[in-house]
Amino acid sequence: MSNIAGKAYAINVITPIRWWTTWLNKLIFWFALKRPKFLNGLQTLSLIHYARWVIVGRNEFPLLSPDQPKENLRYSYMLFFSNFNGSWEQYVDSFTFAIPSGLDMFWKWNIRYPKSVPLTPFHDYIRYNQIQTDHYYNAYPIATANDVKSAKKLHLALMDFDARLDVQASDDAFQKSFYKLLRDLQHDMATMRHTPIVSMAAQNVQMRLAADRLRRENATYE
Repeated sequence: MSNIAGKAYAINVITPIRWWTTWLNKLIFWFALKRPKFLNGLQTLSLIHYARWVIVGRNEFPLLSPDQPKENLRYSYMLFFSNFNGSWEQYVDSFTFAIPSGLDMFWKWNIRYPKSVPLTPFHDYIRYNQIQTDHYYNAYPIATANDVKSAKKLHLALMDFDARLDVQASDDAFQKSFYKLLRDLQHDMATMRHTPIVSMAAQNVQMRLAADRLRRENATYE
């Protein structure tokens, strides 16, 4: 599945916006950047590597060649990109619970947006507008977002320990300091291993259920 690289899943959602409301969407994003507390719920989700929204006006799409005819688009578009750990359902649900009002504000003016609650219409909306990832590269495929944060914390702590190391200290003093370092960092030294992809399993379940439903419908008409 091209959306998955190791433990990470890449989601790309492109939704149309009425072109005359584009400026309002940009104003909302400007406000959110100026008020970081508005996104506190999103920032507390440890499964997210990053999330980004981009608004492209209907006259702002680049031409790939001088010979390419200019497009006459009816809508502007909002592009949403994110990388996360876990299943598609876990991510979308967590996103909804973290900033429901924020999602409704960001997507409010998008065509046929159903609101983030209840979940089923929101799931359907995201699935309908999701674009599959053709190529997805992950430099650290077996690392989660928390693994990356822990590695950074561990690296800084070791560098600080080395800088403060007293070369004249006795063996017992060094051992005491080193054991303290290990105790302080024990939650950041987990072993990274390959784990089953939950998203793949979830997709297989959905495909099997759809196939079973189709067989039942065909049997009804036979």
